[in-house]
Amino acid sequence: MMKLLYSILFILVLFTTGCGKDEGYIPEVGVNFSMPVTDPRLSRLSSPGGAVVINGYGIAGLVLYRRTDNSYVAFDRCSSVNPEQKCAVNLDDPTITVTDPCSGAKFLLEDGSPVKAPAVRGLKQYTVAISGQNLQVTN
Repeated sequence: MMKLLYSILFILVLFTTGCGKDEGYIPEVGVNFSMPVTDPRLSRLSSPGGAVVINGYGIAGLVLYRRTDNSYVAFDRCSSVNPEQKCAVNLDDPTITVTDPCSGAKFLLEDGSPVKAPAVRGLKQYTVAISGQNLQVTN
């Protein structure tokens, strides 16, 4: 009888903790952005440390950044601090960090990592590929 009781209790714990909503994470949405790297809207990406904001994709828009190794990265602008608020991070000057205007958190654009509290999780990163003259961002 005790084995049965423990089994039922174990199953209840699994269902109430393992299957719940994953709080604090930015949800998955389809992202499929493509633009020629020669487009004037991407001109700031012509050198390392350059960043641009692209609205209309992801949860709160995209931040595209050219890293110091000349590769590109893309992050969702939705801050990882209280992501349910969908607070879009803003580019700082110089553009090596972005700031969440709702919480004051800062994130490093080289890898999306948090650099100022209350942020503890990095920004949501997307895949970037260069195909011919097109920069593509997908997930």
